[in-house]
Amino acid sequence: MKRRILFVDDDSNILQGLRRMLRSMREEWNIDFANNGQDALERLAQEPYDVIISDVKMPGMDGVQLLTEVRTQYPHITRLLLTGQAEEETILKAVGPAHQFLSKPCDAEVLKTTISRTCALSALLEAPTLKQLASQMISIPTLPSLYTELVQVLEDPESTLEHISTIVAKDMGMTAKILKLVNSAFFGLPRQVSSPSQAISFLGIETLKTLVLTVQVFEELKPKHTTNFSIESLWEHSIQTGDFARKIAQAENLEEHLVSDTLAAGMLHDVGILLLATQLPDHFAEAIELSNAQQVSLHEAERQILSASHAELGGYLLGLWGLRHPVVEAVAFHHQPKVIETQQFTPLTAVHIANALHTEKEKSGEQREGQGIQDEYIDSIGLTAHLQSWRDICQVSMS
Repeated sequence: MKRRILFVDDDSNILQGLRRMLRSMREEWNIDFANNGQDALERLAQEPYDVIISDVKMPGMDGVQLLTEVRTQYPHITRLLLTGQAEEETILKAVGPAHQFLSKPCDAEVLKTTISRTCALSALLEAPTLKQLASQMISIPTLPSLYTELVQVLEDPESTLEHISTIVAKDMGMTAKILKLVNSAFFGLPRQVSSPSQAISFLGIETLKTLVLTVQVFEELKPKHTTNFSIESLWEHSIQTGDFARKIAQAENLEEHLVSDTLAAGMLHDVGILLLATQLPDHFAEAIELSNAQQVSLHEAERQILSASHAELGGYLLGLWGLRHPVVEAVAFHHQPKVIETQQFTPLTAVHIANALHTEKEKSGEQREGQGIQDEYIDSIGLTAHLQSWRDICQVSMS
């Protein structure tokens, strides 16, 4: 079935250029164009669409306002924002409404690849096996309340640093955990941080959001006792994977907002394990036993029992929560990155490498089938020569 794509831009020359640029995709996509936000909403009310791509600067209803409305009325639609602006305020306002950002002007191949990847991810999250697995759960967790409140304040242009730090400070346990993490070797800050406002000043708002979300997820999804499973070990692995992934992304000169996505994905890459351990503990225990008996990775054992793994289930949850596509993609495919056909280094690459390297360190070099780095994938994006430097980065982080 063809995907339906809607482009929104008030510049008719831009829309004409997009028509020419995407002519070769007519066999795969049905493409429509709207010249303002109101026109776009009218089209959405008349016909179903899979992806909307809007310019950020438009008279009347701008791109952020449009995507905010789309998120409310049509939450299933993938939302991309084209922006030629580098202002942090615009990016922060769009964090919730937009799944992903694209620089304007956008290279034709980058645009095609991004749309293809987001459609592939949407297809995964709509897969019957995942929906069936999710239906077996007692309940699908909602987005943690403190994180929701934090995002709402960030979307308010009147918000100040004091407003943001006050929200975090409401929960003393949360504040203590975040400050402990901020002051650890994980961030290597030049001096001790003693308050949420200092943490924001040093780390930035996006990193603070990631810490709040990760801590809350682990707090709210504490599993019952399961043989051979330790939530403390999973927490340590998640934190270290996030650290490795962030440093690898920085070494590859990813844009700052993608580095933030990489950290979030690294810290949340195993959220699906928490879901299985809390919602389907018997199946999860069976998967652990099978993994140990057959000496295969946990996600391979999960596939044999549940027809899906914790990776896809984690991506499914984060997709429901509306996290940005680079984060969802990295979580969903961190064990099988070659499923996403791309020639670029992305947050997915960093999380795949970081997870494999930290697992390798944890197991003292012992590897089970499906746990290691996918050499074929790394070779396909032309970065095999970078492997040793990535290993060195992770070795330094663990020393």
